[in-house]
Amino acid sequence: MRTMLLVHGAWHGSWCWTPVTAHLAARGVPSVAVDLLGHGLNGRAPAARWARPFDQAAFAAEPSPVAHVTTDAAAGALVDQIRVVGGGEPCVVVAHSLGGVIATAAAELAPDLFAHLVYVSAYVPITASVAELFTSSEAAGELVSGLLVADPATAGALRHDPGDPERRKGLREAFYGDVDVTTADAAIALLGTDTPVHFPAEKVAVTRGRYGGVPHTYVVCAKDRAIPEPLQRRFVRDVDAVSATTTRVIALDTSHAPFLSRPEELAEAVVTAW
Repeated sequence: MRTMLLVHGAWHGSWCWTPVTAHLAARGVPSVAVDLLGHGLNGRAPAARWARPFDQAAFAAEPSPVAHVTTDAAAGALVDQIRVVGGGEPCVVVAHSLGGVIATAAAELAPDLFAHLVYVSAYVPITASVAELFTSSEAAGELVSGLLVADPATAGALRHDPGDPERRKGLREAFYGDVDVTTADAAIALLGTDTPVHFPAEKVAVTRGRYGGVPHTYVVCAKDRAIPEPLQRRFVRDVDAVSATTTRVIALDTSHAPFLSRPEELAEAVVTAW
């Protein structure tokens, strides 16, 4: 029986999939959520985050303890996780947001381990890096870049401050627009501060013979203010241009976090690929 492996996005961890795994289990789908390198239990925060009194300038200037984590290293670690979870057999891999960068690289690295790759409002940087895409017309209105509190090149990471009240408001608007405030605040409290700068800085090279042979689905989140819908639709076209089969598209009328706002609907959507 195939297992579904769930990959989170920037600043999040495997915890974000908890509401979805219950609905997958109810449908008889075994699933495992994993932490990417530099995130969750694999993550590290700058020391200045915990210093008291808190020094905003020191927090912004401190080099990230996860700055060394590359896209290739994270993709290799994800391949190892898929191999363990699936017992060497292919898994259905579901990737959200910046996790799409790592899942894309992993699918090129080991396409035989991917029974299907499902993107959930995820970046697929095969024609341009995420950093380049942030400046594209399709990204107009995105709210993520405004959350950063440090120069990514200096810190070696995309860094935000989930403890700042004003930025917490920005996080709710960018990620959790249709999530109830109590749940959104609980999620924000679990966020890491740093995502390795290599993830958004690097374009992922894929080939038709490897990545292109993996079946793809893209779950478009129509109310997303982190990755606007036009950019999501561009990713579908980019994937189709290098794939043997057309990407299945499923649209949800949700924010960037359907795993929290509409977990049952998201589970139903990704099950179509299982």
